Amino acid sequence: MQTKYIFITGGVVSSLGKGLTSASIAQLLEGRGLKVAMLKFDPYLNVDPGTMNPFQHGEVYVTDDGAETDLDLGHYYRYTQAHLSKLSNVTSGQIYDTVIKRERKGDYLGKTVQVIPHVTDEIKQRILALSRGQTADVVLVEIGGTVGDIESHPFLEAIRQFRHERPKDCINVHLTYVPYLKAAGEVKTKPTQHSVQILRGIGIFPDLILCRCEHSLSEEIKDKISLFCSVPKEAVIEQVDVSFSIYEVPLHLHKQGLDRKICHMLEIPEKQANLSSWEEMLEKAKSPKRTITIGVVGKYVQHQDAYKSVFESLQHGAIANQVKLDIRTFESDKITSEHNIEEIIGGCDGYLVPGGFGERGWIGKILTAKYCRENHIPYFGLCLGMQVLCVEFARHVLGLEDANSTEMDPNTPHPIISLLSEQKGVENIGGTLRLGAYKCSIKPGTLAEKIYGSRLVSERHRHRFEFNNAFKEACETKGLICSGILENSHLCEIAEVKGHPWMLGVQYHPEFQSKPTEPHPLFSAFIEAAIHYAQQK
Repeated sequence: MQTKYIFITGGVVSSLGKGLTSASIAQLLEGRGLKVAMLKFDPYLNVDPGTMNPFQHGEVYVTDDGAETDLDLGHYYRYTQAHLSKLSNVTSGQIYDTVIKRERKGDYLGKTVQVIPHVTDEIKQRILALSRGQTADVVLVEIGGTVGDIESHPFLEAIRQFRHERPKDCINVHLTYVPYLKAAGEVKTKPTQHSVQILRGIGIFPDLILCRCEHSLSEEIKDKISLFCSVPKEAVIEQVDVSFSIYEVPLHLHKQGLDRKICHMLEIPEKQANLSSWEEMLEKAKSPKRTITIGVVGKYVQHQDAYKSVFESLQHGAIANQVKLDIRTFESDKITSEHNIEEIIGGCDGYLVPGGFGERGWIGKILTAKYCRENHIPYFGLCLGMQVLCVEFARHVLGLEDANSTEMDPNTPHPIISLLSEQKGVENIGGTLRLGAYKCSIKPGTLAEKIYGSRLVSERHRHRFEFNNAFKEACETKGLICSGILENSHLCEIAEVKGHPWMLGVQYHPEFQSKPTEPHPLFSAFIEAAIHYAQQK
């Protein structure tokens, strides 16, 4: 079958959920036996989101091959079986960087370099590179930003050209917002009409219009959108806010026949849809046996997208254990003394300290680890959270009061966490972390081996500082075990406290490899430990 292409755009306002919608469509197509590939175009000029503030951009998702990407790739991973790589996320910065480097090398033979055709040609080549690399049946391309934004115009022009060159193999899906005005008691279609007009002015004509809305749309409203946006009424699909979980979205779209309509438009032979594993997962999620409370202590908790994969992975662990999860967030910089820590963060059945960079909130995280260690409360440290565990142990068990990470104090006399020798002198911070998948050898007889049920695992990394092996012997003598080591190396990947019910930290990011139907074993085990703690409490 000739590869087919679905372009997904968004209008009216940002944060409509194009990533979730794209992932949901891809899942529905996979349910019909099709192989999908996914691509996100981001209009910003940063080369990647690796140096961007999480308050602005949310989390940085990392692929096996070490690409720092947009958080929407996390949605793609959780909803589908699509292979994600550095080809799956492209920014304007990457496009312009490539074009300018070619111009400098003389590859354009003295021609005037312009947005059209040089930038748009490079965008089209990125689409083709993904489809060639994965031999997919369907490639879904999400255009970041909102229609009408000046920075997204080159991408929109590129997909217009792409479809012009392959008219039978492409469709355009436009996600829009249909607001309900409470004061007037009416649903308004005008924003959708204007959004589609902007698209049509560019030369892009939507084949399907997906309407985000608070309330179900009447037949009259669908008729109006159909008439003014020049699409058949059956191509107007409502996407009402889900009441229980974002994982309901694919099933809601399937009930309206979206996947069947897409197959018909692209002339794809229809197969019976099989969504049974997803339906079973949701049924399990809707019948919890009890509620447990997990505290997340971090520096970006005011912005939930900064820890998107962490929160989702905790939910996956809860589904696996058939419990309802109550997540309480605590700003680590508000925890300044252990004297009132019970008052500030007490009452949870387990605590998670996620990754991050910088000194702000460092002390609060260390005090959280101490609180968990001394009170035998389950503790899970991710990346920086593992380093927190190690520094706290060195300070309060080994008695090294000034123990620290050289990231926080370059002059510490006891650098429990220090910079890799190959990182010293690095000036450009973008893309210089240890990134992507690495294999970890697990020590037998440890909690880590019990959880994984394996002696060798592969996990994704995004960090620069490491545990300092000069302190390994002293730590292990007192009960801090390095239970996971980087394969063919000596670097500590997993640290756990011997004799504690569940106190474990990992230098990597397991949240990037968890799905609702395939929960990561570390998150499932952490939630299970929290359940045991709650029962004993």
